[in-house]
Amino acid sequence: MSEDFKLNAQARDVQGKGASRRLRRLEGKVPAIVYGGKKKPTNITVAHNELIKHLENEAFYSHIIELDIDGKTENVILKDLQRHPAKALVMHADFLRVSKTKKFKTTVPLHFINENTCEAVKLQGCTIAHSMTELEITCLPANLPEFIEVDFAGVEAGAVIHISDLTLPKGVESVALSHGADHDLTVAIVNKPKGAAAEESEEEGGEEAAE
Repeated sequence: MSEDFKLNAQARDVQGKGASRRLRRLEGKVPAIVYGGKKKPTNITVAHNELIKHLENEAFYSHIIELDIDGKTENVILKDLQRHPAKALVMHADFLRVSKTKKFKTTVPLHFINENTCEAVKLQGCTIAHSMTELEITCLPANLPEFIEVDFAGVEAGAVIHISDLTLPKGVESVALSHGADHDLTVAIVNKPKGAAAEESEEEGGEEAAE
């Protein structure tokens, strides 16, 4: 992992919608919860400005976070985030405790590279449709990647890229593939130009008629 993220928090006893609104409006804090592991769930608050600053970095969503709760540190990942539907406000955050020695499940973003420079797009006029933008994985905290690359270099027109075509980092496994080959979902499709697809269809029809 290329970055270390630290976030300060305070335990909170008062709960409920009214208390949460007061925290956000009067104190500039975000109500949150930490759960998982052998400890009981803990209600906390984090400074809204500090959290927003971290959220501007994509890596924050898929990194181990050193969460300091009243002087006691826990390793967590950001598991869920609730934003205001109309304002640039975070309403609530969920953090999951992780152990250095136990694998855990999370999602990481997919980074599509060589998309506009591959031969299928640049020379053949193909378009690429993304079927997913993130991948659910399992791994140890030390092996957690910031993202997983989907490389289009050398792909051909009409190609369909599946999860099994991706190169996963060492120690990282796809949750979908762990359920069997029939869960090898489509990641992206290299669509041929409409004209080319029509011409191929006509050619195939002609060959069948000749036979």
